[in-house]
Amino acid sequence: MENYKGRILVIEDERSMREVLKILLEEEAYDVSTASDGVEGIEQLKKNGFDLVITDIKMPRADGFEVLRQAKIISPETIVLMVTAFGTTEAAIEAMKNGAYDYINKPFKIDEIRLVVKKAFEKKKLREELSLLREKFQASFRLENIIGKSPKMQDLFKLIPKVAGSSSTVLISGESGTGKELVAIALHNLSSRKNNNFVTINCATFPEGLLESEMFGHVRGAFTGAVQSKPGLFEIADGGTFFLDEIAEMPMSIQSKFLRVLENGTFRRVGGTSDITVDVRIVSATNKDLLDKVSAGAFREDLYYRLNVVPVNIPPLRERKEDIPLLIDHFLSKYSRNSLKISADALSLLINYQWKGNIRELENMMERLSLLCERELLMPEDLPVEIAQGRGDARYLPAVGPDKVDLEKIMSVIEKDYLLKALEKSNGVKTEAARLLGLTFRSFRHRLHKYGISQ
Repeated sequence: MENYKGRILVIEDERSMREVLKILLEEEAYDVSTASDGVEGIEQLKKNGFDLVITDIKMPRADGFEVLRQAKIISPETIVLMVTAFGTTEAAIEAMKNGAYDYINKPFKIDEIRLVVKKAFEKKKLREELSLLREKFQASFRLENIIGKSPKMQDLFKLIPKVAGSSSTVLISGESGTGKELVAIALHNLSSRKNNNFVTINCATFPEGLLESEMFGHVRGAFTGAVQSKPGLFEIADGGTFFLDEIAEMPMSIQSKFLRVLENGTFRRVGGTSDITVDVRIVSATNKDLLDKVSAGAFREDLYYRLNVVPVNIPPLRERKEDIPLLIDHFLSKYSRNSLKISADALSLLINYQWKGNIRELENMMERLSLLCERELLMPEDLPVEIAQGRGDARYLPAVGPDKVDLEKIMSVIEKDYLLKALEKSNGVKTEAARLLGLTFRSFRHRLHKYGISQ
């Protein structure tokens, strides 16, 4: 099938309904097999691989609940959708509790089936992508990838393996750009949870209502637009680690629900009535003083103490200057295409710069210098004027000298930098980012496409 989308097994004892579903789904380019009862369906599951199972609940020999149970044993990656004419609230709750993706009552609308199946495959794809990302994290972000030889970093290296072995909550503090997420990933990859999901969310990037839905999920009909139930990140992180960045920005209205998860491991989806239990290790991070937020009444004191069981502080780059040469060598190896080296004078200037943006600022700097420098040795004149003079934030402009300056390349680097900064400032809202730069949305979108910047 040219536009093949995936394999579906329809288990339905009513022949007419079975055939209707087969025709409908094949029209949508799915590869569809059918079974007339639960026993036949289970046998097909054992012999063939399916992405999705659509099963009636009330059937002879083996009902839909038995199909669901067997599917979780035979093929845990297969998504199961329950369909019945005998639906009750209790049956729906039981099906969802036992791992069904969704629940639809007969008679159903054709468009409803199409939408639910499409969303189910999107969920499966997301789950597979998360698995690939987890493997990537495990391969790329181990403890040895956190660079530093300073005494403060050596203390951190000793602390991380000790903390990783427990399930205690960890609060990572440090300025923006110090590498808090790298530490969180190291904690996960050195723990017994390393083969399960590492899930992350930035609490500052979501409006209040959406943040709650992202974290805890929602049931169908919980709010306008909730056309189907959706698991939250806590469910996706079950058995693994949930990293909450910028935890200080979590609204007070969500903090009490979050505290309940920390205390007893249970929560309810938005609009839900049943408790969901998860086993999740919580690691959070902040670049602000949470006690100041507690004093200001913007953060719950009891939540603070639940989060701060094991505090981990990452020092700013200006307090670990002996690590700067190591980081520079690392970033030059990462970005330079011509084995670019750095002179002693230029290195001294970079070591003595304040680096308000910490490692992130240093990495951005070395990426730009690797791109713009056309010789094999970085000299002081290649550095931004502000670094050479020890003042303010650096502008990434090479000095005009005897060598040719590629002005078009320099302007491209600066333009891309401002596009990224505007997106970061607007939390990814493109219309707001365009406004911040004084551009029309069409012009802003054209520039994103020009530099290959995706959301």
